[in-house]
Amino acid sequence: MLEEVLTPEDCKKCGFCCSFRRQSLNLTPLFAKETLKEIGRLYPEARFRTLPAGSVTIDISDRYDTDEREEEALCPFNQTGCVLPDDLKPFDCKLWPFRLMKGEEGLLLALVPTCPYIKKDDMSKLKKAAEEAAEKAMEYAKDHPEIVIEYRDDYEVILDLK
Repeated sequence: MLEEVLTPEDCKKCGFCCSFRRQSLNLTPLFAKETLKEIGRLYPEARFRTLPAGSVTIDISDRYDTDEREEEALCPFNQTGCVLPDDLKPFDCKLWPFRLMKGEEGLLLALVPTCPYIKKDDMSKLKKAAEEAAEKAMEYAKDHPEIVIEYRDDYEVILDLK
């Protein structure tokens, strides 16, 4: 879906989206509750934490070596690429480098500002990739509204989904 703007080869070289600064733990991927049992069966060492709103994300608190806010810890499912089968992968990860955001009048599909490999040279390709992702994203958000983040002006809005 997104290969024209971000190739699998680029992703494997980088892995940035699979590492999280201590100060950015609010952006770790959210797991669909219906996948947790199967993930636990396949990866019994996996640890999760429940957020105040009831969403579930990975617990990587033991992966940091210091108390430094900028230190990064790698997702436990990234081992030179994600080991999770596609049906268990968090939707946030499938949607990368886009995120669903709350706009004033509805949903927005925005480009994550931190992806170092995103090809921004052709905005028409980015918009096309966003349009291809939009329907699945809106459908998923109906059952999993927790994946919609608050508007952030450092993200570049690609589509207004109203």
